[in-house]
Amino acid sequence: MKETTAPTNHPTSALLRELVEAGVRLRHHVARTAGLGESELVTLQHLSAAPLGPAEVARRLGVSTAASTGIVDRLAARGHVERRPHDHDRRRTEVHLTESGRTELVAHLMPMFVGLRELEEAFTPEELAVVQRYLTGATAAFEAVSETGQETGQ
Repeated sequence: MKETTAPTNHPTSALLRELVEAGVRLRHHVARTAGLGESELVTLQHLSAAPLGPAEVARRLGVSTAASTGIVDRLAARGHVERRPHDHDRRRTEVHLTESGRTELVAHLMPMFVGLRELEEAFTPEELAVVQRYLTGATAAFEAVSETGQETGQ
């Protein structure tokens, strides 16, 4: 039988909600401090992992390709990203994070990175395995809702 009530009485779920809300507050703060829109900040975060095509930027942000073009244009004007021809398909372009963009992200997020590293170093390997298993499962639960919304067009 599928559970129909939220597990609001579970301490771990409450802590996870607090973490998610702290992440939202962090995104607002960093975007405001850096003089960026939140979509611009999220784009920089995605590009920090790997270059993306313009259509993929739009898909990840949940915006139109025209909107993502504006976001990339604003970031390019600040020197945070650049468009380059795709390595294997010259008809396509990719958006790359520049050193300026990476520096912008790191400068604002370094205190968080340091704190998380210190926290992780305080755990035993066994404890880390449990934390990683929980976070992986929580991510999958979040994505299951996102994917359902995409499939139904919501």
